Amino acid sequence: MDLSAGAGVDDAAEWRTRAPGGTEHSWCRAVPGGTGTTLLALRLSRDAAAEASAARAALRSLQNAHPVLRARLRTSPSGPTLAFPNSAPPPAPLLPLEPPLPAPDATPDFDALLEHELNRNPWADPEASDDGAPVLFATLYELPPATGGTALFVRIHTIACDRSAANALARELVALLGGGEEREPEDAAAEAALEERIPQRDAWKPFWARGLDMVGYSINGLRTSTLPFQETGTERSTQMLRLGLGRDETTRLLDACKENGVRLCSAMAAATMLAARQSKPLESGQQETYSVVTLINCRKFLEPALDDHNVGFFYSAITNTHTIDGDEGLWELAKRCHDSYTGAKSNKKHLTDISDLNFLMCRALDNPQLTTAGALRTALVSVFEEPVVADDMAELQSKAGVEDCVCCATVHGIGPSIAVFDSIKDGRLDCECVYPSPLHSRKQVQEIFDKVKQILHHATDEDLEDFADCN
Repeated sequence: MDLSAGAGVDDAAEWRTRAPGGTEHSWCRAVPGGTGTTLLALRLSRDAAAEASAARAALRSLQNAHPVLRARLRTSPSGPTLAFPNSAPPPAPLLPLEPPLPAPDATPDFDALLEHELNRNPWADPEASDDGAPVLFATLYELPPATGGTALFVRIHTIACDRSAANALARELVALLGGGEEREPEDAAAEAALEERIPQRDAWKPFWARGLDMVGYSINGLRTSTLPFQETGTERSTQMLRLGLGRDETTRLLDACKENGVRLCSAMAAATMLAARQSKPLESGQQETYSVVTLINCRKFLEPALDDHNVGFFYSAITNTHTIDGDEGLWELAKRCHDSYTGAKSNKKHLTDISDLNFLMCRALDNPQLTTAGALRTALVSVFEEPVVADDMAELQSKAGVEDCVCCATVHGIGPSIAVFDSIKDGRLDCECVYPSPLHSRKQVQEIFDKVKQILHHATDEDLEDFADCN
């Protein structure tokens, strides 16, 4: 059964409301089409009967600590409204469900259930109640005896939870399941949206500059290449692949990034572009132009500054295009990626261009034909400026009986061909790579990331050899 924030609260006097900010409004437009469902997925070792009560209490604690998680999204002719109950709602039952079969005679494992839950979209239902739709739903599955254990999934509308908040919530949830204490309440997202918190001096941009940037974004979008589309004009869903590196491999990669003066996100973007080009039958020297979206956590740039435990959506994006001919080395291209987005960031484009990108996103939603093959692909790849680092996650998970923890979001409405959600847990790089299917096939994207891994290994091995030669 789903647990929905706000269930059981029907007294209008107990609600406070506000209109969504510009970025939140864009997510209100995007989520019904398939992009913007944030998922927290936990595989638990204990049986469902034991987990149900603990999971219910932990989710209630999260809602107590973060009022945005008990909000409801109401729609009206004048536009959407976020409504927040002044007190926590009574918890809905959270009972173990039998997992749906992904195919006849198939065994539904954790990964199959993850994709199933990732694509359940209650916000796409136009028949919402008068109170609106909750921003949070949770489901508990009892896994088959052959697999054992339980799977807990928490789906959150991205209007209420960005990537950093999702990982902070996952960490809180794991800690609560392990007997940890509830955090002090915070109310940032209920009080004001991202745009209202940006200092005016950082958000201002001349009218002529705004118009010039809009034209530039539009032209760059039209001239960029994509991965080949497998099936267009079909109903889509989000699928996920995982790319992982061991401790030694991760250490070598991070050391190589530091040695070459780039962040991990730039190395991942460069490797993905090189892999995408290698996947095509192109002649040597033939150029292709790809778009990269770098997503930036804006909490520290706001007034007052926030941290990741302030749950809400406080991210912005920087879009850059790169023309490559296939002869570039990883670190050469990674440096170009790094310099492009850091240069834009130093000019505060992550703050000044938020409304521009939101406008273009909504225009693309209204007019899919403005994108290549009407596929609504806005970039080849999106990456996050900073990976999530959780050095003690294994200890927390062990105490709570959590065998696996995944945080990602859907992309099959509007978005990139590939979105990389990277984290470093106990010294190991773990990337959840999501993509729209059947626009791209699992085989196609798996081959891309096999190449990405080869490119990263080759480049870091070369750096290690160079270091040894110098010594």
